Amino acid sequence: MTRIIIIGYMGAGKTTVGKALAARLGIPFYDLDWYIESRMRKTVKEIFDERGEEEFRRIERNMLHEVAEFEDIVVSCGGGTPCFFDNMDYMNGQGKTLYLKATPEVLYNHLRMAKGVRPLLLNKTPEELKAFISQQLEQREPYYAKARYTLDISLLDSSDKIGQSVEETIHMLGLQQP
Repeated sequence: MTRIIIIGYMGAGKTTVGKALAARLGIPFYDLDWYIESRMRKTVKEIFDERGEEEFRRIERNMLHEVAEFEDIVVSCGGGTPCFFDNMDYMNGQGKTLYLKATPEVLYNHLRMAKGVRPLLLNKTPEELKAFISQQLEQREPYYAKARYTLDISLLDSSDKIGQSVEETIHMLGLQQP
């Protein structure tokens, strides 16, 4: 049984690498935020707006416990998922956890193009965005560092680089290649 759980800051490439890794391994891919939206029939933003972050984090934890029971999967989690409850310890107990680690500069370059679709980043100047990323990354790093494996990434700006990251992950995790 293969169960890989990918964590990291928003914009690190969790969904991109996760989808490519799942395809390469021939197993399903789940994005935890998408799973939550499908089950709750609301966007993450709507849940945040209607119920607040505390209730969202409870829902997220419950959905994590559902998805992490599936066999032969790759799951990408939201950037905050490892930082609440016992989520990181739980994920480590359920499968191979992989932290996609990136510098604040790399994350900034990934996120500045996606500002419009990420509510936490709306209306921030480039300087505010850089400071926000650095501050949150510093707070979250102790949780992310608990992952069993870490993959330092650079800009995932080409299919070749994504493919290289997938092959490096397969090797690092000691996975059987189909």
